[in-house]
Amino acid sequence: MKDKAIAGAPAILADRAEYLIATAARAPSVHNTQPWRFRVGPSAIELYCDPRRKLRVDPAGREMLVSCGAALFGLRLAIRSLGYRPVVEILPDPNRLRLLARVTAGEAEPMTVMEREMLKAVPHRHTHRGAFAPGPLPVGLVAGLQHDARAEGATLTLVEPGRAYAQLAAIVSASGRRLDLDPRARAEVRRWSRTIGSTARDGVPAHAFPAMVGRQAGRLRQRDFDQARGLGQLEPDGTAPAITAILLTTGDSRADWLRAGQALHRLLLHAVTRWVFASLYTQPLEAAAIRALIRDRLALPGAPQMLMQLGLARTTHATARRAPGELIEP
Repeated sequence: MKDKAIAGAPAILADRAEYLIATAARAPSVHNTQPWRFRVGPSAIELYCDPRRKLRVDPAGREMLVSCGAALFGLRLAIRSLGYRPVVEILPDPNRLRLLARVTAGEAEPMTVMEREMLKAVPHRHTHRGAFAPGPLPVGLVAGLQHDARAEGATLTLVEPGRAYAQLAAIVSASGRRLDLDPRARAEVRRWSRTIGSTARDGVPAHAFPAMVGRQAGRLRQRDFDQARGLGQLEPDGTAPAITAILLTTGDSRADWLRAGQALHRLLLHAVTRWVFASLYTQPLEAAAIRALIRDRLALPGAPQMLMQLGLARTTHATARRAPGELIEP
């Protein structure tokens, strides 16, 4: 039966708006830009993108919309915690490009056990740029993460060690070296990286990146947030990640980018319930030509929207978020 909004439920969204927005805002976003805004109405919460927080190297807004898609999944999960099924309209008004989704409350339904575990994982999930712990991923987790992606209209495909990984690593390294020499890209990284002791509630804090980006067997080349400033506080070396994976969508449209973001946040929260964290690689995908190259070289059945490496980690250090009041659209 198709979900539909029901009488009485909308008031719950308005009454709990601060909680709902705070939960949604814990989503991952490129450079922790948090490029989202929300409007609370009498019957719905609307999600908007915030172009002021779009990266200059993201002219089409792809990374911004992937980030907002992740916030949309967080909002959906928060509504589930109130005991309702979220009803979502994606891109509901073609004349209002900033409006990405309108969410209302549907039929009453208790949370599942997995949804409760994912909700508890929300404060702990973070992009992991440091060392991984040794050991394989928990049995059955990869299949579960692939199910998460499919449930959101995406695909999580594994990159096998050997030739496929070598091809991907070569593309990522070449792309990273080129962008590290690009003054515009370097300025963008500096704009969103934070110094030691910074009280900013956005951007990438010094405790979340290493001072040096080096080569490590099995580890894709990471973005250089430090840029020889000696700010990074993470230890860059350690055990290699357990798996490398690519999140794909069938197309490469605005709706696909939102779909990818929802799938990303869902599978990352599932992973954290088992103490598995991800290094996310967005830099190589900023250019459509590089996305196409990765798709062709690895014979992928879709458009690559996120590269990731997952492994075990036993410590969490989540990055700060802006207060819900700063995120509400007038």
